[in-house]
Amino acid sequence: MLSRPNRITRGADYKTVVRRGARCAGAHTVTYVKSSDETRVPRFGFIVSKQVGSAVVRNTVRRRLKAVCSAELTGVRAGSDIVIRALPSAATADYAALHAEVARCLARRAA
Repeated sequence: MLSRPNRITRGADYKTVVRRGARCAGAHTVTYVKSSDETRVPRFGFIVSKQVGSAVVRNTVRRRLKAVCSAELTGVRAGSDIVIRALPSAATADYAALHAEVARCLARRAA
């Protein structure tokens, strides 16, 4: 699970990362990465809209994405802000597919 310092909590921060960050698209997610020279821990945010499914499905997808990011945390550059937007196909994707896709994008943009 991601600790409080590793989460993006303000809406303005989400907006900045999505508008100014580097984009990496996959079949189930779109990952936005904005790097800075700050010496803080990397932060993650998740966008899972109602198009993904019911509340139960959205929360399942969000929990899977949080687990993936927690596993990949050590390979992410300090000071990075990452926002992951789940696409509707993420509802039917298994954990391994989500992990592979997010890990690929993080390795390309935030390593």
